[in-house]
Amino acid sequence: MSIRPILETRKAKPTIEGAGVHLHRAFGFHNPSELDPFLLFDDFRNDDPARYAQGFPWHPHRGIETITYVLAGEVDHGDSLGNSGTLGAGDVQWMTAGSGILHQEMPRGNAQGQMHGFQLWANLPSALKMTAPRYQDVTSSDIPDLTEDDGTTVRVIVGSFWGRRGPVEGIAADPQYLDISIPAGIKRTFPIDTHRRSFAYVFEGAGAFADASAPTGVLLEKEIAGREVTLRDRSGDRTLVRFGSGDEVTVQAGPEGIRFLLISGAPLQEPIAWHGPIVMNTQDELRQAMRELRDGTFIRPAP
Repeated sequence: MSIRPILETRKAKPTIEGAGVHLHRAFGFHNPSELDPFLLFDDFRNDDPARYAQGFPWHPHRGIETITYVLAGEVDHGDSLGNSGTLGAGDVQWMTAGSGILHQEMPRGNAQGQMHGFQLWANLPSALKMTAPRYQDVTSSDIPDLTEDDGTTVRVIVGSFWGRRGPVEGIAADPQYLDISIPAGIKRTFPIDTHRRSFAYVFEGAGAFADASAPTGVLLEKEIAGREVTLRDRSGDRTLVRFGSGDEVTVQAGPEGIRFLLISGAPLQEPIAWHGPIVMNTQDELRQAMRELRDGTFIRPAP
């Protein structure tokens, strides 16, 4: 077994999207090959309704899949094909935009005003860019929750893990999407297919991810006192950890425990032409999509 080296750690950056939703972006609109097949990851946790209530009004998607995971509050969604519904706490929606839809997402806080969740964008290969759109709406009760004797818990949203399989199926990136909680002071190792790109996103507590070059922990900071070098972990809330190749990730939870998403997928290694929520392979395809938006032919008839 080989520990995946840590290529980078970084904090998610505040940004505003939709009609004024304040969120934090871990990656996106930068280098699409960095975490291929994943394009963007947003953390839209907020406790102030004024900073998210206007939501994400009607907007187009083509050529990608969007994965929404709600932790608290609700998200009402609807699209130009007549689909609608509500995601509650613990629910997941995997939307394959394919050839194109117009979509809206309107968040509502819980009784305390909290609206917490994440959205991940996964690219579609060229052969599936213009496939028919579809939804997979998954309720929290359908997601396997696994608990170990040491208190470690794993929610298997997509893919197989510890003998259980998540409910979302038929995704082009063949991803694994896990929500992992580790109690204070516990050290755990998780296998990852060596051919996948992977990242972790810490959203509660803190901990150390073992690095291939320094197996005792991750190392965001070096403190030098004379000749002694101490490697100190600073990974905590809203931290992205991007891994290199290997077949396992090891985590040592800090004094408050740690909760993070561990996500991996098979890289597509295809060219990308990208404009907002429309992701194609060539500039000609992108220009065609924009023309269709202008002339009202963006939505393709059902086959």
